[in-house]
Amino acid sequence: MTEPSPAAGPTPQTSTIEVEVRYAETDQMGVVHHANYVVWFEIARTKLCAGSGFHYAEIERLGYYLMVTGVEVSYRRAARYGDRVAVACRLERLGSRGLRFGYEVSRDGEVLARGATDHVWVERASGRTCRLPERFAGPFRRLAGATAAVEGGDDPDRPRPARRAGQGRS
Repeated sequence: MTEPSPAAGPTPQTSTIEVEVRYAETDQMGVVHHANYVVWFEIARTKLCAGSGFHYAEIERLGYYLMVTGVEVSYRRAARYGDRVAVACRLERLGSRGLRFGYEVSRDGEVLARGATDHVWVERASGRTCRLPERFAGPFRRLAGATAAVEGGDDPDRPRPARRAGQGRS
């Protein structure tokens, strides 16, 4: 992952896991099957969430899901059986209802793949999307390296436009 310039502000926290490629993760060509990268992303993302002070399982116990709404992977080089790869994850964007994690898979400093996953907050009880729960706002802002409010207007001190009669919340 490329590091932001010092002028860009606080640096997002990064979580890195090491994976030794297992034979079962390879395809007939002897390279890691593309779907396994997404599994590795999940492992690194779970570790990063734990670094916020909330293991992903605890987030679910507290009544929320981080539903995956998109996955992107760009493959550059193949990983093979027995390789040791590093999978780095960081929170790239934190919005009022969603977030984006970025990933980089490397071997001995050589980038093998880059990717991202997009997520929205969902209330477990209702199954509906919701705003970033307040109890997670501070910890996830720290993961993102943010000291300011969440993108999309979660700053409680931000002036809100007046609503006209009949105008609902979005």
